[in-house]
Amino acid sequence: MFMNQSKMKILNIFQFISIHYIAVSKRYKGGGTDVNAGKFIILPFLYLYPASETQLNYKPNVTLFFLEKDLHHGTKLNLQFSKTTSNNEAKFLPREVANSILFSSNKLDNILNKFSIKKGSNEAEIVKNTISECEEKGIKGEEKLCVTSLESMVDFTISKLGKNVEVVSTEVKKESSELQEYVIEKGVKKLGDKNKTIVCHKENYPYAVFYCHKTDATKAYSVPLEGVDGNRVKVVAVCHTDTSQWNPKHLAFQVLKFEPGTVPVCHFVPQDHVVWVSK
Repeated sequence: MFMNQSKMKILNIFQFISIHYIAVSKRYKGGGTDVNAGKFIILPFLYLYPASETQLNYKPNVTLFFLEKDLHHGTKLNLQFSKTTSNNEAKFLPREVANSILFSSNKLDNILNKFSIKKGSNEAEIVKNTISECEEKGIKGEEKLCVTSLESMVDFTISKLGKNVEVVSTEVKKESSELQEYVIEKGVKKLGDKNKTIVCHKENYPYAVFYCHKTDATKAYSVPLEGVDGNRVKVVAVCHTDTSQWNPKHLAFQVLKFEPGTVPVCHFVPQDHVVWVSK
């Protein structure tokens, strides 16, 4: 693992995530589960899957996807910034603890027993689907890994982007469950270099698991927004300039009414997800 005193940049990234973002768990006690018991919803930011009925009907007025050409001052978007999007505040475990816990669809019964989750329950279905999602092959040009520790996330990032990296996430000053109109303010800024980006999406699981993936032709932007109530938010937007390998029935195409590979597609990154960019 790439970690020593001479690598201060990476140490600073560890501190950023640990203190300001995820708060690494000091000890794993076991027993019980914090898995959200609601219905499992496939993340709309995974490109292999077609849009489900649940996705199509879930808050249809929220701007989930938009075009890169609209990423400029004055564009109006309907958005909502609640506490988390995964409904799961599970924390990272230390690597040695996370590595000692099974994470495989072949060992599902053992995993459910480990976390005192009843077979056939909603929680069990969520655990099963999260693991299956992690085990699925990515689309062409996508390099992916579900990481179960902070150290694994950093190692994966360095292996794909190199050592000179920066980590960013959406910053929300005032969270609200209300949907409202936001306007893009002046100051949209492209992040990173050479369009080399890794996005890590938080999954619903008893402890922190992130679906991290690097895809070709991906750009990241810092975007300042102001809501009609005066709330100011600095969000991270990710734009995919090549969607030719996405499922043609993906939610983005259903919403934007475009075909795969025709226009760059963008989405904002929820505040419980992480973006790494090459500097």
